Amino acid sequence: MAKNPTVYDVAELAGVSIATVSRVLRRPDDVRASTREVVMDAVRELGYVPSANARGLAARKTGVLGLFLPGFDAVEELDDADFTAPHRVEVRADPPAAAEHPSAHLYFDEVLRGCELEAWRQGFSLMVGVGRGRSPEEVEAVISDMAGRVDGMAVLAQSAHDDALKRVSNRVPVVLLAGPRRGDDFDHVSVSNREGMRALTEHLVDAHGVRDPVYLAGPFDSPDDAERYNGFAEALEGRGINPTALPVLHGEFSRQRARAVAADLAQRGAVPRAIVCANDQMALGILDVFAEVGIRVPDDVIVTGFDGLDAAAESTPRLTTVNQPMVHLGRAAVQAMVSRLANPDQEPIALRLPVKVLLRESCEGPLSPAARPRGARPAST
Repeated sequence: MAKNPTVYDVAELAGVSIATVSRVLRRPDDVRASTREVVMDAVRELGYVPSANARGLAARKTGVLGLFLPGFDAVEELDDADFTAPHRVEVRADPPAAAEHPSAHLYFDEVLRGCELEAWRQGFSLMVGVGRGRSPEEVEAVISDMAGRVDGMAVLAQSAHDDALKRVSNRVPVVLLAGPRRGDDFDHVSVSNREGMRALTEHLVDAHGVRDPVYLAGPFDSPDDAERYNGFAEALEGRGINPTALPVLHGEFSRQRARAVAADLAQRGAVPRAIVCANDQMALGILDVFAEVGIRVPDDVIVTGFDGLDAAAESTPRLTTVNQPMVHLGRAAVQAMVSRLANPDQEPIALRLPVKVLLRESCEGPLSPAARPRGARPAST
């Protein structure tokens, strides 16, 4: 295989120094037109392509931004398939009752898409790291390695310990996605989790007379879930209801785990009047099981979610949810990194994006007059 031409080869063919070649390629207006022409003729003749890595080292920039996520359940399901072996097309029946409902983290998909779009718009590439299944030490090693390859990093809150992020932030800007500022100096981009869940819960109490909703929680260390529960509790307290007296179930933000919770409720005959889920994936898992066992939503039980996934608008019934701007969250994180690169000494950024409560059929079904609070009008569909 022929050796790739180098800057030294270009300089030798053009009869100039390598510094002149570098100036022609990086700052052509600083070089006389006749010299530029000679150098570019040599570049074309040799087929020389400047090394992005070399340019990055010289400029102390890589042109790459990083996104570090806690991970995906699908990572654990990868097998040792042999992609080099011959494969035949399999044809088989796939009845609805046998359909699987993987707990794909579609929220991450949307945030990732936003990061990709904005990085492209800003002229950067995007590197993605995944932390699922790794020890804290391994996570720190991964993000430390990434920090040496990127100009800035966006990290989902709780994906890595603060001390590890602090060390990384000494090398590149770090933007934390999700969760409130905790007295740190990182740039933060999040959404109005508490306010959105509070508004949704107030609607359930005021329009539907629900005074004993069950909360289906996400992971214990999720700052988003903590904020959403706080909004849920604030809404109830504001209406004279003690939230600590109500059950909190645990679904880990997983559709599969929520299916297990719903099956247990149905088997025990303990289905509540309303289940407030901390994300759409869990709410969809609840709908899956209740549809299978004949529990009617919203007639028998109200189910709500949080995120605004496309699947929530296509479920049966359509899912009432709090829509958060997931794509914009990713875009805002990239914009914060670019802003920090341009202005390293600016004050820490704390951006909080708005949300919308979308009322749909999973809570907007018929209600008996007895279930409706005195003086309240039926909620519109």
